[in-house]
Amino acid sequence: MSSDEAAIVFGRDRTKRSWLRAGWRGLAGKCPECGRGALFAGYTRTHGACAVCGLNFAGHRADDAPPYATIMIVGHLTIPLALAAKQLFDPPLALQFAISAPLILGMTLWLLPIVKGGLIGLQWANRMHGFAEPRDEAENWT
Repeated sequence: MSSDEAAIVFGRDRTKRSWLRAGWRGLAGKCPECGRGALFAGYTRTHGACAVCGLNFAGHRADDAPPYATIMIVGHLTIPLALAAKQLFDPPLALQFAISAPLILGMTLWLLPIVKGGLIGLQWANRMHGFAEPRDEAENWT
């Protein structure tokens, strides 16, 4: 097989999907393909497929990465706030905990589905996991 044939087989001739548009649609909780159908059936449970365009969501692999990314985001936002509050006001430890715990929990619960949707959108844009089209020439690979 020549390198030209390999380029065609591996999809360089396919139309590109906008990762920016797909990411924003995912962040909004919408279908990354059409932008109209709902992505989530529950808090972080996805629908089986888009009700508008029929895109199958079952193949996504956004299981472990969204919590890690959410922890990183929340940590980078709350730790500087906690350090600044400690330096400026020196509140008692119980007050720090009473303010920080609900803030961290609330931010985490709010961001988790947003981050998961964005990751699913990026997976679709990059044709990762279940979002790659089936190959017509799969039987030629031996």
